[in-house]
Amino acid sequence: MADGVQSLFPARFFPCIRAPMTDLDRIRNFSIVAHIDHGKSTLADRLIQLTGTVAERDMKDQLLDAMDIERERGITIKANSVRIDYPAKDGKTYVLNLIDTPGHVDFAYEVSRSMQAVEGSLLVVDASQGVEAQTLANVYQAIDADHEIVPVLNKIDLPAAEPERVKEQIEDVIGIDASDAVEISAKTGLGIPDVLEAIVQRLPAPQGDRDAPLKAMLVDSWYDPYLGVVVLIRVMDGVIKKGDQIKMMKTGATYKLDRLAVLKPAMVNIDELGPGEIGVFTASIKQVRDTKVGDTITHEKKPCAKALPGFKPSIPVVFCGLFPVDANDFEALRDAIEKLQLNDASFSAEMETSAALGFGFRCGFLGLLHLEVVRDRLEREYDLDLITTAPSVVFKIHMKDGEVIELHNPADMPDLTYVDHIEEPRIKATILVPDEYLGDVLKLCQDRRGIQQDLTYVGGRAMVVYDLPLAEVVFDFYDRLKSVTKGYASFDYQITEYREDYLVKMSILVNDEPVDALSIMVHRDRAEARGRAMCEKLKDLIPRHMFKIPIQAAIGGRVIARETLSAMRKDVTAKCYGGDASRKKKLLEKQKAGKKKMRQFGKVEIPQSAFIAALKMDE
Repeated sequence: MADGVQSLFPARFFPCIRAPMTDLDRIRNFSIVAHIDHGKSTLADRLIQLTGTVAERDMKDQLLDAMDIERERGITIKANSVRIDYPAKDGKTYVLNLIDTPGHVDFAYEVSRSMQAVEGSLLVVDASQGVEAQTLANVYQAIDADHEIVPVLNKIDLPAAEPERVKEQIEDVIGIDASDAVEISAKTGLGIPDVLEAIVQRLPAPQGDRDAPLKAMLVDSWYDPYLGVVVLIRVMDGVIKKGDQIKMMKTGATYKLDRLAVLKPAMVNIDELGPGEIGVFTASIKQVRDTKVGDTITHEKKPCAKALPGFKPSIPVVFCGLFPVDANDFEALRDAIEKLQLNDASFSAEMETSAALGFGFRCGFLGLLHLEVVRDRLEREYDLDLITTAPSVVFKIHMKDGEVIELHNPADMPDLTYVDHIEEPRIKATILVPDEYLGDVLKLCQDRRGIQQDLTYVGGRAMVVYDLPLAEVVFDFYDRLKSVTKGYASFDYQITEYREDYLVKMSILVNDEPVDALSIMVHRDRAEARGRAMCEKLKDLIPRHMFKIPIQAAIGGRVIARETLSAMRKDVTAKCYGGDASRKKKLLEKQKAGKKKMRQFGKVEIPQSAFIAALKMDE
């Protein structure tokens, strides 16, 4: 939502409306949850279009996916909110607060946060694909948040749609009644009025006391270059008005409200927000770290007695270093990371230094797609050139003196003589796959040191559960899974435990210089094959220089694989027309001596694209 929506609809151009306070029984707060590509954002578009929330001339596909990167990749990254006024068949006008959530496993934290702000969920399931792994993961989050769930079968206009089979599947796999599931086509608009009626009739109204002290939950925040920090809130109790002096309970910071608005999805100014309502405010907040997601907002003079429980902090699983290409951009990177952390609470960062790359940040992400998205946003939105080091997971190093060290960066590996053993994180992976691809999926999991735990059949598809090392999954497991199953498999995971294994640090040396950014932790049995593959890949990825470059993989002081990148050769004999052969020989010998000297002092340029490409394990 953040930066895109504000640029589409500049907030400062919208007039103030004096919205009458809405009765609690006329409000419905809900989110849309589904697997990737099952039609959440398209359904949100149709709901906005049918109720006339946005003028027809401003309407476009994936209206709530306002970031360029969301439109390019065709995925939702940020949970986005919109307020819809709906005149129902019973003659009353209802206020519907919709939160459209991401479907990808890497953005599950966005989903869990959104769940806390609403009372119900529309569960969208593709009528041809059926229940997928992320459908399960997201609906369980909704059940944990005690939501009322309305099943919606999308894409029923497709020839492959089997609504009756999918209804049975929802009942068998998820265990919720799907007999009165709403059948729609979000693309054509078929059945959308039934969805609006189902929201009003089947989802509960929010609870709250208008006369109690103010208690509001900070659901999200983002940075706007004109308005400063914009904060999205859900009011639980009490009333918040423009000009109020408010207090953040976690940080103790106090502010005076400059502006109060609702998102339609442009900001429309209003005078007050009551219980059950969702809106945004600005309060000249300069310090981005003062707005902690999950914080409770109350009045400074008349605070509420107890803060809301907030959100569980997200646990990053993939770490990598982000360094500016130009060392002078370090302060700009620090500023950009602070602003982005405000908008993405699941992204963590702390300062680090590298001998080769200078000052930068060690950043934590929820997965590799999350890493790519954050890097792309930093480069686009803040105009930075970045170097990304090899992604790694957190290993636990047990030292012989009993100390336990968390290893975020393989380059920081302590001397092996002091190490007792190393533990790595393991995950429980759930994969849903059509029968004909099951063999390929089992082989892929076995190749990644997986241990099969369960195999069951659900509505003509296999559901396989594996115990896998996270380090083998974070690079390209998802891509490989999609390619061996022609895109039909779906995958979800959660971290279970740390377990000891025979792990070693593999270093990559280019021109006899270790490249910190390419150091990785690998299983000893696979180190040679992995080292050989990386050296072969780097040979193709590193451009040729005027001198010969050795590329080596080493464990400790022992080289386990080597490739040599041959030198570019200038034709020094081009000007020799005829004459004695010794003249040509002398020129070639002179060139050879120069190249030997050049190799001694020559600096090898490794392009940014080589770092990530070298780590993909295409067996």
